[in-house]
Amino acid sequence: MAHQYTGGCEHVHTHSDAKPVDNHICHCSVCKSVTGQPSTHVVFFRHGDLEVDNPDALNRQPFNAQNPDGPLELCTCATCGTPIMLDDKQRRIRAVVPNLMGLDPDRLPPTYHAFFDPAKGEQKPDDGRPVHESLRPDFVWPEPA
Repeated sequence: MAHQYTGGCEHVHTHSDAKPVDNHICHCSVCKSVTGQPSTHVVFFRHGDLEVDNPDALNRQPFNAQNPDGPLELCTCATCGTPIMLDDKQRRIRAVVPNLMGLDPDRLPPTYHAFFDPAKGEQKPDDGRPVHESLRPDFVWPEPA
């Protein structure tokens, strides 16, 4: 059966048939540091909605090197090193960066800009999407799975 959203690598696959709970372009320093991108398209699924077919084949490391005990872990394939997802130790979300984690970014278009800080001297995005200093104001973290 084909799934609505699929990603991963040849060793570890992810999929979801549920719509994401959040979909944004992130401007935070952690995403910039981890991805090497000036901004990062990030998609949040409820933890139980993004399934992983081979979780034992994942290496886990803190997502934020400055906060190693934080809730997010970067999961990469133990065989090939491909980033697969961000896993929330609190089991609220699983996040993906479509262009790095094997998902089709065109099927998951971002709806706003998050963590934009005008004090950083960067030009404010002008693509018509709302721009926020954090996650969108109406975002509510899902209950743990």
